[in-house]
Amino acid sequence: MSDEEVIQLPDKLWTGDHYNQGIGRDDIFDKLREECGVFGVFGYPDASSLAYYGLHALQHRGEESCGICTVDTDKRGFYYHRGMGLVKEVFDQPKLEGLSGARAIGHVRYSTSGESQLANAQPLVFKYRDGDLAVATNGNIVNAPEIRRELEQQGSIFQTTSDTEVIAHLIARSPKDFTTAAKEALQRIIGGYAFLLMTNDKLLVAADPHGLRPLVMGKLGDGYVFASETCALETVGAEYLEDVQPGVLLVLDKDGLHRDRYAPLERRAICSMEYIYFARPDSDINGINLHSARKRMGSQMAQESFVDADVVTGVPDSSISAAIGYAEQTGIPYELGLIKNKYTGRTFIQPSQELREKGVKMKLSAVRKVVEGKRVVMIDDSIVRGTTSRRIVSLLREAGATEVHVRITSPPFANPCYYGIDTPDRKELIASQKTVEEIRQAIQADSLHFISNDGFVEAVGGNEGEYHRGMCMACFDNDYPTPVEQAEKSCSC
Repeated sequence: MSDEEVIQLPDKLWTGDHYNQGIGRDDIFDKLREECGVFGVFGYPDASSLAYYGLHALQHRGEESCGICTVDTDKRGFYYHRGMGLVKEVFDQPKLEGLSGARAIGHVRYSTSGESQLANAQPLVFKYRDGDLAVATNGNIVNAPEIRRELEQQGSIFQTTSDTEVIAHLIARSPKDFTTAAKEALQRIIGGYAFLLMTNDKLLVAADPHGLRPLVMGKLGDGYVFASETCALETVGAEYLEDVQPGVLLVLDKDGLHRDRYAPLERRAICSMEYIYFARPDSDINGINLHSARKRMGSQMAQESFVDADVVTGVPDSSISAAIGYAEQTGIPYELGLIKNKYTGRTFIQPSQELREKGVKMKLSAVRKVVEGKRVVMIDDSIVRGTTSRRIVSLLREAGATEVHVRITSPPFANPCYYGIDTPDRKELIASQKTVEEIRQAIQADSLHFISNDGFVEAVGGNEGEYHRGMCMACFDNDYPTPVEQAEKSCSC
């Protein structure tokens, strides 16, 4: 091996379409963003088309870039295309027809680690001693900076700023067979992740030892499908089989599906924000439907913090289910008091601060005839910096609401996430700096309540009683399932 342990292949199919980086990425909503979503296909004809529809179903998990890589076993070649933008913008029929093969991995991305640029779009594709290697991941490697420095000192040359590239270098440097090298690489990394690793003859699928990031497996015909959420399986018509278990490595090759374990099951800790906000309401995580869980969160909120009001409304889209649950529990009518404009998309003008402040009305509108003269309970899933909540409260007051009572279906978000959520610095998280009363004053609400930690856990578990599967709630209680000292040192928080 030369000093260049891994060489990233050039973009064969990238056309160079312009993407205005930076402009339009400044969202007026200070919502948390998931890093990405993954979709894999093994043993199904026209895998690229299947991946296209699967990624479209996962678009909410990343709108910055996307890509698909396929393997044609007859030609033993890799074919791939990546681009900046939405799935429907990056791919068309001619591009999909150029991606032949019955195996594929795909990715949608919103960057939390690595810059917003084409080089970081996934799947990352490399040449190494045993042929081609493609990698796609959902999540974040906490100790990636440390491993990267070590590898660079040993001569590795990195082609991207994405933490995902670390695992490719670890695999390439190993003298062992691909599966063994992948297992040892996974044992070295710390964080929350769901990996798809594809070579000319294998597909490897792995979830981190804590199960922080969701990953499911389905069956379609004689082939297998893997996705970050069950909604993608439904979209392509695949039958759900199971959630990929923490620390398990699935190996798919010409002999079929094999199960291995690269790490023991540690503390089970699925990301709590998947239940609260990220996953689509028609998805299931560990057998729990998100719409039903969010309705229970709303019901729990009503039991913990009832307020006499005239209407209940939810901030679209993720808080609608919880608002329905709150309304059903209290008997207060649920109304569509807030409407989201789904057609704003990216903007190619840079607004002034004044226009940005007013810009909330481009994406969200209050229905005056619903809220005018009414006491309104506004249900939302989280408060990050507080700016969004203040703007929405202001919208409702401008539309004539006499009172605005805010209910949040997550506990106060006071700690940064290191496992694949785009979290501001700790000092920018309003709950880490202010009391609940001080937050209420900052967002100018008549009252404010967050769901309790215990109430949230109970709501997620539903009729199962004590929720035994385990969640990561570090963003609420500062109890991280993995060591995060390295991440904290490299973070300005």
